[in-house]
Amino acid sequence: VMSIVKRFIPLMDRVLVQKIKTEAKTASGIFLPDTAKKDPNWAKVLATGPGRLSKEGELLPMNIKVGDTVVIPEYGGVTLNFDNEEYHVFRDEDIMGVIQDE
Repeated sequence: VMSIVKRFIPLMDRVLVQKIKTEAKTASGIFLPDTAKKDPNWAKVLATGPGRLSKEGELLPMNIKVGDTVVIPEYGGVTLNFDNEEYHVFRDEDIMGVIQDE
């Protein structure tokens, strides 16, 4: 993961994330086929841009930071494939929320 973060730097208010994959088995140890499991719309933030500019030219900071676990839309964004891994780029305003630790 570190190589992609060093090579790809999001511009403006864009965010590079990688979706969090679910476990392939239930709590009782039964393995689920790929068609039966539904990945959550959660992702780990790997890199963020500096933010976007307001109409007055003022830099509006990002709402999230690297390392946050966020809720992303089911559709949208741009899919990138680097080193046989899938990553996604969204705008800051498309991120639906942050999942905080308890």
